[in-house]
Amino acid sequence: MPIVDELCFAPAARLVSLLRAREVSSTELVAAFFERIETLNHKVNAVVTLVEERALEEAEEADRRLAQTRDARPLEGLPISIKDHIVTAGVRSTNGMKILEHHVPDRDAPAVERLRAAGAIVIAKTNLPEMAMDYDCDNPVFGATRNPWNLERVPGGSSGGEAAALACGFSPLGLGSDIGGSIRVPSHFCGVVGLKPGWGTVPPNGAMVGPIPEFTPMAPPWIEMAVLGPMARFVDDLTLAYNLVRGPHPSSPHTAPSAQARPEQVDLKRLRCAFFTSGGPMPVAPEIRTAVEGAARALNKIGVPVDQKTPPIADAAALWIRYLTPDGNKLLLAMLGNNLKLSRERLRLLFPPMPDIGASGFFAAAVERDAFRAELAIFMERHPVIICPVSCTTAFAQGGLAVEVEGQTWPVHSAGWPSTWVNLAGLPAAVVPAGRDREGLPIGVQIVGRAFEEETVLAVARALESELGGYQRPPIQA
Repeated sequence: MPIVDELCFAPAARLVSLLRAREVSSTELVAAFFERIETLNHKVNAVVTLVEERALEEAEEADRRLAQTRDARPLEGLPISIKDHIVTAGVRSTNGMKILEHHVPDRDAPAVERLRAAGAIVIAKTNLPEMAMDYDCDNPVFGATRNPWNLERVPGGSSGGEAAALACGFSPLGLGSDIGGSIRVPSHFCGVVGLKPGWGTVPPNGAMVGPIPEFTPMAPPWIEMAVLGPMARFVDDLTLAYNLVRGPHPSSPHTAPSAQARPEQVDLKRLRCAFFTSGGPMPVAPEIRTAVEGAARALNKIGVPVDQKTPPIADAAALWIRYLTPDGNKLLLAMLGNNLKLSRERLRLLFPPMPDIGASGFFAAAVERDAFRAELAIFMERHPVIICPVSCTTAFAQGGLAVEVEGQTWPVHSAGWPSTWVNLAGLPAAVVPAGRDREGLPIGVQIVGRAFEEETVLAVARALESELGGYQRPPIQA
C-alpha cells in the first residue's frame, strides 16, 4: 500500500517522467490506481464506471511504446478519469439519467480524443448530479458521491465525482465541465485544483445535453458559456492537460486557435490584481473572505500589486440565469417529456414555472451580456487578474437545499454567484486550495483572467499554490 499511495498521489507530470524513465510501467501504474479505487471508492462513490480490460490492454501497448522512446507521446501510459456526461467511445456515459443508464457512445468528445491521442488511458468515469444541473453530486443511476473531507457533505457539482476522485488519489488528472461553477465549486469543496478555460479555447462538444446522448449542438446560451477543462491536484498538471485539449476542432466552429500556455515565463510583478469578497446577491462566509484576503496578501508578499476593488458584477448572477434559460426551460422540458418523472425530486424542484422572455427578451439579454463583457473588459485593462471566492460557503450537507451565512438562510444555488459571472463573461478561471474552515473543510480561491489569457491565470494559480500550500490529502482512510 505505501508504494500504491506514493504513485497515486504523485503529480501527473511526475508520473509521466517516471514512465519515460522506465522507473514504473504503465501496467503497474494502472493497476495501482485500480487498487486504490477498489480500496476506497465504496466510501465516497466517486467512480461509477471502471474501464479495466481496455485500460490494461492500452497500458501494455503504452509500455511497448515507452520501450521505444521515439514513439512515446506526451501522456504515454498515464491513467486519467473523465466526468460521466462527457462522452467516451466504448465506455458507458449516462449523464446521471435513468434513460441513459446503459448508454455506450461510439466516439470520444474532442477533448477526450486529444488526451487519448496524447497517450492517456481512461481508467474511470466519475459521478455527477443528474444532467450536470446541481451543486451536489447525486443521481438516480449511481446515487450520491460523498466529500472525502467529511462524508456527510457534498463534493460539489457538477464535476463532484471528478473532484472527489482526484482528492482520494483515484487518478492524477481528470476532465470536467463548467457552465456555472461546475469545475470550480467541486475543486473548492474537495481541496483540488481546476481550470475553467475561457470561451472559445477548448471544444465543448461531447458534453451531453439533457437526455440527448450524442453530439447534439447546444443552444446559443449554453454553447457561449459551457466549457470543458482539466482538473487535478497540482497546477502544473492543469497546464499540461490544457495545452493538449485547446484549439479548433471541425465539430466546434466557435473554438479559436490559441497559444500554448507557458505560465513559468510570466513575470508576475508586471501584473496588477484586484480582489473582492462581496458584491453579489448573497454574502460570502467570513472564513472564505479571510482566505481570499490571505491570497491577496500572499501575492503582495511576492511583489504582485493587489488592490481591493470589486468589478462591475452586481447584476451578473441574475443576467446569467436569464440568459441561460430565456425560454423558461421549455426546450429542456420538451426533450425530457414524461421521462422527467424518472428524475429525482430535487432536480424537478429546479423546474418551477419560469418566465419565457421570448425572442425580443432573449435579444435584449444578449445585448445586456455584451455590454457587461465590455464594461468588465475595461475594468480588467488595469486589473488583468481578479482574485475572489469560488462560492459563498464551503461544502454543504448531503441533501441540503439551503445554507446559512451569518445567521441568514439562503438557497444553495444562490451561493454560486462568485462563479457564474465568470461564465457569463466567458473568461478563464482557476481554483487553488487556500486553507480550511473551522470544520476542517477545504476553501479554494478563484483566479480570473482576461479572455484568452489562460497562461496568466495559470501563472498566478501556480504562485498561490506555492505560497498557500496547495493540495493536502483528505483524512479519509480505507
